[in-house]
Amino acid sequence: MNNDFIKELGYKALDSRFKRISEKMAYSVKKLYKDLDYDIEPNWYLVFMILRDKGELSLIDIAESLGYSHPSIVITVKKMNSNGYLIVKKDQSDKRKQIVSLSPKAIQLMPEFEILWNSCEAAILNVLQEDLSILNYLDDIESALEETSFYYRFKQEYKNHLK
Repeated sequence: MNNDFIKELGYKALDSRFKRISEKMAYSVKKLYKDLDYDIEPNWYLVFMILRDKGELSLIDIAESLGYSHPSIVITVKKMNSNGYLIVKKDQSDKRKQIVSLSPKAIQLMPEFEILWNSCEAAILNVLQEDLSILNYLDDIESALEETSFYYRFKQEYKNHLK
């Protein structure tokens, strides 16, 4: 069976197409990490990068900067911390806040990780054939969804179809 039902659906399965591409890329990255004996996950990249660039940040600041939910960042940070890549401590002025920074292990391995990540970035450019126009489309989609949520748009269309 060679037909690709998701492709056949076109824009109707946009979210599934994004997910499928993301899963293929994440699987490949995870496989290479394993082959090279690195005990890191593909979704840790952004946390490593933001902490490398910003130093220490609260969990909330990380989540907001990445546009991710607080619970998903909590899970990621817990895994990274248990693998020895992060230092998590209570904020001195607000004990409810957790402050996160890279551990000495992460700092030591950062040059090796950066080689990995630079290689991944080059592979992405290769897949995109160095045409970054897709990023403009993604910006437009995100802006449209910031302006009016998909929930609201979906609900309005549903109401229109009931008429």
